[in-house]
Amino acid sequence: MHTKTSLMDDLKQLNIKKQGTLLVHSSYKSIGDVKGGPATVLDSLSRYMKEGLLVLPTHTWDYINKDNAVFHVLESPSNVGMLTEKFRKRKGVYRSEHPTHSVAALGQDAKGFTKNEYRHETPCARASVWGKLLDRKAQILLIGVDLTKNTFMHGIEEWVNTPGRITDTYTDLYSILYSGEKVHVPSRRHCGSSSSEHYWKVEDLLLEEGAMRKGTFGDASVRILDAEKTALLLSELLVINPALFSTNEPLTDTWRYYFHD
Repeated sequence: MHTKTSLMDDLKQLNIKKQGTLLVHSSYKSIGDVKGGPATVLDSLSRYMKEGLLVLPTHTWDYINKDNAVFHVLESPSNVGMLTEKFRKRKGVYRSEHPTHSVAALGQDAKGFTKNEYRHETPCARASVWGKLLDRKAQILLIGVDLTKNTFMHGIEEWVNTPGRITDTYTDLYSILYSGEKVHVPSRRHCGSSSSEHYWKVEDLLLEEGAMRKGTFGDASVRILDAEKTALLLSELLVINPALFSTNEPLTDTWRYYFHD
């Protein structure tokens, strides 16, 4: 059975930077039997990153829409997993106020990191928390999930203006802030083909180019991505081929030769 100590040892073995910024996407069930359950997993992550910044997604895109347009930073539940929902309620955690793509953060500058997110009209704007992950050269830890769950890659698609990923029109959404104020957030939403379903195709290339590593956390298989290297690599790919994630066709060897030349 896994414990707080053993899980912290796993993070050390994964070479997670204690004083850095860590974004975690997760499947709790994949970790296996944990003494103390989800609380122990969150304790291990929080304790290990106590000198850095721990970030978990607390998205609400699944149910915040034109027919249910009001996001409440304190009350709206996360639709991306058990750990994220429990984490956002923890003492000292700050949640960003974006209506569909919020995150919760704990640690160094968590309040500043999550500040004013309701001002962004797209899900993963360059100036948002998703772009800040790049600026901070964050690590991204995928626990028991694959690249299709990596929201940061949506951000990269946005930043290079990949066609057909964001609506041209706006949906009238609203955020109720920590202050209690209700603010209007005209929002351009993700649209078109579900590009994230096709993110798997760059896994081997990310591994070969040193942008991603693999390991284990508890029983879970994990992927550890370098945000900066991932953004550089995928930005270049998307500029050359904007339709890269529009189909499920595997990446050809031509791309590997391109990056090794």
